[in-house]
Amino acid sequence: MNVLPIEKRAQILHLLVEGNSMRATSRIADVSINTVTKLLIDAGTACLASQDEAIRNINSKRVQCDEIWSFCYSKEKNVADENKGVLGYGDCYTWTAIDADTKLAISWLVGRREGEYAEAFMADLASRLAGRIQLTTDGHGPYIDAVEKMFGGAIDYAMLVKIYDGPDQNGQRRYSPSSFVKAEKRRMNGAPDMDKVSTSYVERQNLTMRMGMRRFTRLTNGFSKKIENLEYAVALHFMHYNFARIHKTLRVTPAMEASISDHPWTLEEIARLVKDEAPKKRGPYKKKNSN
Repeated sequence: MNVLPIEKRAQILHLLVEGNSMRATSRIADVSINTVTKLLIDAGTACLASQDEAIRNINSKRVQCDEIWSFCYSKEKNVADENKGVLGYGDCYTWTAIDADTKLAISWLVGRREGEYAEAFMADLASRLAGRIQLTTDGHGPYIDAVEKMFGGAIDYAMLVKIYDGPDQNGQRRYSPSSFVKAEKRRMNGAPDMDKVSTSYVERQNLTMRMGMRRFTRLTNGFSKKIENLEYAVALHFMHYNFARIHKTLRVTPAMEASISDHPWTLEEIARLVKDEAPKKRGPYKKKNSN
């Protein structure tokens, strides 16, 4: 069995985290699309396991949460009736929680923009924190019940509700966002410092995701065809963001700032998380009967 050299694996992962599509990566790295797909699956699985173990008991003070839209398989309007509402068909949202001080992505979840996913997301976030935090979310309704159920009164929670004007004129809404009108800060629980109620850092992370993953680019055919591959790509993205990429403001990686890593990871280190498979045993050669 051919084993892909570690340098080639690192090159492929580097191309993926810098926003290249799967097929562009296969052309640049001169490997088959099946090789790129398999490495994404293996690396994504390994990155999920590694971060699940490393990101625990985080001493965070302020956390910001938001959701970023993408789609899988097809646009929501083109989903067949029997698949409507099924995760993996149509609209997908990646829920993200980021530490406002260390910029560490603490938790994320790929799912629908519904209450059950909000609860799962908040449950995972709560399990990774060491103490009381101030939490800021946008005005999405399901957050209210999810935060109350998973944190109770042990949190200082505020919502930042942004208000925009009506639809744009001349059919430009599809390409241009509505104009921002104002933002309202609403205390939801505890005693949050209202001067620090913000979602700016997590919204900036949303831009980093759109720039770093081809699957999140708007108006493209590089979208995910399978929800599992989207999840693997997100796991790889956050492994690179948290542990390998130097944050320009911090001048270290978010993981180093959060004291869960002592050095910036290289792409080779991330590639080595994927364990080599044992060569498959071949059976005895059997000569074909010519009769």
